[in-house]
Amino acid sequence: MGKLFGTDGVRGVANTELTPELAFRLGRAATAFFGRECTRPKFVVGRDTRISGQMLESALAAGICSAGGEAINVGVIPTPAVAYLARVMGAQAGVVISASHNPYPDNGIKFFSGNGNKLPDATEDELEKLVLAEPDLLARPSGENVGSIQYRHDLIDTYIEHAISTVDADFKGLKIVVDCAHGAAYEVAPTIFKRLGAQVIVLNNQPTGTNINLECGSTHLDSLKAAVVEHQADLGIGHDGDADRCLAVDETGNVVDGDQIMVICAQELLRCGKLSDNTLVATVMSNIGLHQAIKRAGGNVVITPVGDRYVLEVMNAHGYSLGGEQSGHIIFSEHSTTGDGIVTALQLIAALINSGKKLSELAALMTCFPQLLVNVRVGSKDGWQENTNITAAIRAAEAELGENGRVLVRPSGTEPLIRVMAEGPSLVELERLVKNVVAVIRQELPG
Repeated sequence: MGKLFGTDGVRGVANTELTPELAFRLGRAATAFFGRECTRPKFVVGRDTRISGQMLESALAAGICSAGGEAINVGVIPTPAVAYLARVMGAQAGVVISASHNPYPDNGIKFFSGNGNKLPDATEDELEKLVLAEPDLLARPSGENVGSIQYRHDLIDTYIEHAISTVDADFKGLKIVVDCAHGAAYEVAPTIFKRLGAQVIVLNNQPTGTNINLECGSTHLDSLKAAVVEHQADLGIGHDGDADRCLAVDETGNVVDGDQIMVICAQELLRCGKLSDNTLVATVMSNIGLHQAIKRAGGNVVITPVGDRYVLEVMNAHGYSLGGEQSGHIIFSEHSTTGDGIVTALQLIAALINSGKKLSELAALMTCFPQLLVNVRVGSKDGWQENTNITAAIRAAEAELGENGRVLVRPSGTEPLIRVMAEGPSLVELERLVKNVVAVIRQELPG
């Protein structure tokens, strides 16, 4: 990858690293690139609730217009809605302004192709060359050839109808608590669950621009757990800032993570004969218990590196229908071209209704092995894999676990972090082993 695009678009602190000038140039570059296909490329542009979103949206749209493109600004809307709308509206691309689960000072810009898929590395590399080229020699049309902006927040209803159409179930009689993380789900999630007949208790749906993900949503589930118990709800749903993922809480207040959600949904698809090749796609981060549960149900698991793009690549290559990550970023290829937290919640709830069981019973289909994850903030991630002391510490931990567990160390794709994960039968042992590895990383790569 080049200097700008990371694992999930261009990210940085808004107005410091991700500046409006950079957003403007990204808009111009994208218009020039996709303008090879048509004379007036169309972009669906959506954002989350961060205070910097309007600034970056305006700059991006100006860049699109300056190169002769058409920006359709749909306002605050989930990331998967942009991918869906780009596809159904015949746009050349979709653009999302969001930093997902990151804190509010951060922001990001990521692109989807006209078919709703994330751009391949080669396309991002071409865009990057256009952005960084000096001087900027891209076309600047004038007169009637200057681009235009449409403001179409009403298109959120098109996505709402699509999401509702993905389930054939009546949610009447269910009490659901939904945590919108003061983010992009704050309009659509309550609307959809209510439209399907559920009684809905809504948390964190008052975005201020600076409270997105703040002690709430899928990365901070304590308030959701408490609310489910307090209201004696059937379940809780927690979204992240851009609503491309979700986690759940069962009726007892226990977390149901992405692995458990995938097991529940995979078994429902198996029951209906809709799990393609009886195969679930998961990443190396998925719990050993997921593998065991899918095997017991008569299915298979295909493993990919961490990252939804790798999951999607395997799904597209082989026609698989379900894949995702432990974080709750789950893809149902029949309904979406990317992870969709709203659709995932709907599929989970439909499986719950069809089973006639409580969510705690469905979650128990999978035995979760103890898993410990520690994020280590470092000065630089560069060269960590070649560091002999870090490598030795990892191998020592792996040797102690043997065949009863595993150690996985990897860099974050979006932050200056090294993630250390260990899995095995004893949490006490895992804590000791992870502590040793983390201490070496901190010593070798001080933050």
